[in-house]
Amino acid sequence: MASFRKMALDKAATHSSERFSLENAPISTYFGENVFDFAKMRKYLSPMAYEAVVRASDSGEKIDRKIANEIATAMKTWAIEMGATHYTHLFQPLTDTTAEKHEAFVTVRDGKAFEHFSGTALVQQEPDASSFPSGGLRNTFEARGYSAWDPTSPVFILDGTLCIPSVFVSYTGEALDMKVPNLKSLQALSDAAASVASLFDPKVRSVRVNLGIEQEYFVVDEALFNARPDLKLCGRTVFGHTSAKDQQLSDHYFGAIPSRVSAYMKDFETEAYKLGIELQTRHNEVAPNQFECAPVFSSATKAIDQNMLLMIVMQKVAEKHHLKVLFHEKPFDGVNGSGKHCNWSICTDTGVNLLSPGATPATNLQFLSFYSAVVKGVADHNLLLMSSVCSLNNSYRLGGHEAPPAVMSVFSGSTLSKVFESILRQEDNVPQKQSEQDALEMVSSIPEIFLDNTDRNRTSPFAFTGNRFEFRAVGSSMNPASAVFVLNTVVADSLRRFRSEVDRLEAAGENRPNAVMSVVRSFLSDASRVMFEGNGYSREWEEEAARRGLEAVTNVPDAFKVFLRKETVDMFKNQGVLSPSELEARYEVFNETYVKKLQIEARILGDICLNHIIPAAVGYQNVLITSIRGGKEVFGDEFRELCRADIETFRKISGYVDSLSSDVESLVEARKKANRISDMARRAKAYSTEVKDWMDKVRDSADHLEMLVDDEIWPLPKYRELLFF
Repeated sequence: MASFRKMALDKAATHSSERFSLENAPISTYFGENVFDFAKMRKYLSPMAYEAVVRASDSGEKIDRKIANEIATAMKTWAIEMGATHYTHLFQPLTDTTAEKHEAFVTVRDGKAFEHFSGTALVQQEPDASSFPSGGLRNTFEARGYSAWDPTSPVFILDGTLCIPSVFVSYTGEALDMKVPNLKSLQALSDAAASVASLFDPKVRSVRVNLGIEQEYFVVDEALFNARPDLKLCGRTVFGHTSAKDQQLSDHYFGAIPSRVSAYMKDFETEAYKLGIELQTRHNEVAPNQFECAPVFSSATKAIDQNMLLMIVMQKVAEKHHLKVLFHEKPFDGVNGSGKHCNWSICTDTGVNLLSPGATPATNLQFLSFYSAVVKGVADHNLLLMSSVCSLNNSYRLGGHEAPPAVMSVFSGSTLSKVFESILRQEDNVPQKQSEQDALEMVSSIPEIFLDNTDRNRTSPFAFTGNRFEFRAVGSSMNPASAVFVLNTVVADSLRRFRSEVDRLEAAGENRPNAVMSVVRSFLSDASRVMFEGNGYSREWEEEAARRGLEAVTNVPDAFKVFLRKETVDMFKNQGVLSPSELEARYEVFNETYVKKLQIEARILGDICLNHIIPAAVGYQNVLITSIRGGKEVFGDEFRELCRADIETFRKISGYVDSLSSDVESLVEARKKANRISDMARRAKAYSTEVKDWMDKVRDSADHLEMLVDDEIWPLPKYRELLFF
């Protein structure tokens, strides 16, 4: 066996199931201990400062700079008591990651050191950060970029640093991050939704988006990870023949959690609880070494920030367990990829879930209003929503192996579908109430199983699941804000149209219930082209979706173009979420990121071929030559028959080595040709077709060689070793 692979396997065999965060107390005793939450604020702040933070968090009121000084002093005092020495504005650049620049509390004057943290330093920082992608909104030599505290998300301590969730904007005020458009979209949605909700309850003043974000991931042994250059640099395997056994038997799915992974889970959960992350679920996923964790619902800003924080924590804790967490959407070919399902709902400040159908959805005008507005928005901007989850990583996942299809559809369930059909037909026999007897009768020892008012459809990108929508197409490595702010904006735009139509009908003399139902009927009719209850993987749905005029994501760079369409630009501008220049900049960043990631994959693919796979294949050919020569010396003319298998293997390897060598050269030329294209969008298109096609050909030859070269000589850890501890 190749020495590096053998060393990795030997080292992996020594890694054990060890716990590091041993908390011998109930979770409730240490939950949130590293968060500067409202309970701690009461202790450290004056009543006036405390109320200022509460108002900023709940209703977005600005905090006076004078009060900010007191808040900063309180934060510093608490942080130092907790052992912190530095602070940082934690922001979310256009990289699907987080960024941080640490500043020390310590200040020296007249040779004397003391800790200091001002309100100005809390509220605003200038981190420079000019090398992050901006799509032309700022040049590298124009260094000023500002980070500013977002009081709607809790401050916390991580690794001895006070972390302040922040926005990141340019010197001229354009959004350079994911958080600014998300905050603006939440405000737009709150305003539009409150306007519609006030038709039913005049006391409603604001509406909040709640999110529950499921996080799927793979884990692999650290030693095996380090022996795979593609995993280290790309987060996925660009080579690898499928294992004889992977997920065919579904025996990993919901199975007993492996002891080593269980120890890791318990440790990262402990650290997450200390950071106020309310993790509730953990389980094995479908593919070997694939797992999932999920928190309870919280406000959208908090949920997104905590999801990004959770990924940091999971990676840090994994190092202690000699594991590597893979958040890539498709780290292994042939098995399920990973998503980040965003369970999205909207709730009034009076505590009403606007997507709860209740016992009588057919007569629940408020529910029907919001449901119809959501699905109409999804229908009107179906490609935009699918494009919001587009990336190179996610393109490997969408369309198969439990991932949603690449065309938008909405699943409502049989109960609601019947209600909507009756409304559209203007029938009198609309189903009024779900029977209280809807239950499954089991054997006598099993309690009744009561049915929900909707089933689940795992093939739908956007499925209603009882009182919320599940946006299943979001990729596991993505910042969920990239899709959520688009969804928020789409729904806000639709709700404004809804209220405008109701007002128009009322002004024409229609009474309110009739006016609302008329708009509901119109919106449901417009949305019917995305409403689909069947199998989203089926050929029939592909054909039906095309007949309905729904655009599928068949090429990622082509899908990005929807962000520049007039209807998209107008919608974001009208809702005050993104300006035309900010949209153009993001379009540029999307294409640039796609090119750079695919470029890295293509380069590492060529490197592994030339420096690992071809030498291993030629080395095995030398072994075969020695064997064949030995056979000839011993058996004379009969050697050909006796060495037929070795001769045939030698010939096959020669063919694949020749193809591999030639295709790598063609791949390099395709990259060079694409790189000469100055327009980034056209370059991305060239990479998505010509470069990617050559990459597929190279992989095919390499994977065939893996099955021909002696296992003792093959240099890279195989799928069966990576996927099974």
